[in-house]
Amino acid sequence: MKRLLILSALLVFHLVNAQAAQVTDSSTPESTMPTVTFDGKTPALLQLQQRWAQINYGVEDKETAFKTLLKQAKSAVLKDPNNPELLIWQGIIQSSTAGAIGGLSALKYAKAARKSFEQAIRIDENALAGSALTSLGVLYHKLPGWPISFGDDKKAAQLLTRALEVNPHGIDPNYFYAEFLFDKKDYADAAKFLHKAKIAPPRENRPLADEGRQSEIATLEQKIKEKT
Repeated sequence: MKRLLILSALLVFHLVNAQAAQVTDSSTPESTMPTVTFDGKTPALLQLQQRWAQINYGVEDKETAFKTLLKQAKSAVLKDPNNPELLIWQGIIQSSTAGAIGGLSALKYAKAARKSFEQAIRIDENALAGSALTSLGVLYHKLPGWPISFGDDKKAAQLLTRALEVNPHGIDPNYFYAEFLFDKKDYADAAKFLHKAKIAPPRENRPLADEGRQSEIATLEQKIKEKT
C-alpha cells in the first residue's frame, strides 16, 4: 500500500506543497529561524507561505504547528473566500497536516485539501502559476486508492502535466512530476524533469522553501542514480 500522504509543498510552490516528504534540518534550530507573526501588516498569503516553510523544514512537532497554521489559513479564507491563492494555501496546509498526522485520521484533512484545491481551480487554475493543479496532482498520486481513499494515478498524471503546461520552468511542478515518474520506474524521464527543477529560478520571498525543496531534489537525484 502506498504511504498515506507525503508532502513537502504541496507544494508549493508551493506546494505546496502542499506536499512531499517533509525534511527536518537538525543543524538549523527553530530559534534561529525568522519569526513570522500574523500582524495584519504583511499580506496573509506571504505569512502563510513563510510560516509553512518554517514548520515543514524545521519544526519538530509538525502536527501541532500545522494545525495552528491551518486556523490562520481558514481565517484568511473566511475573509476572502473567492481568493484562489488563499484557497491554494489552505489546501497545502491541510495536506501538510494530513501528512504530519498520518494513518486513517489524516483522511479528513486530505479530503478537505482536495476541496480547497478544486475550488481554487474552478476560480482560476492559473493562480500561483498553477499550484492548485500541482498540489491536487500530488494528493491523487500519494493517497491510496478506493476503497481507502481517492488516490488515482491517472488523474495525478493529468493534473501534474497540466501544471507543467501552466508553469513549465517552476521548481515544484518539475520536482513533483519527476517524483511521479520515479515512482513509475521511468528513471530517465524523471532525471530530466528533476534537472529542470534543480535549475528553476528562485521564488521571491521564499528562500527557506527553495532551500528545502533543493534538499529534496538532491535526495531524489541520488535515488535515481542508484536505480540507473
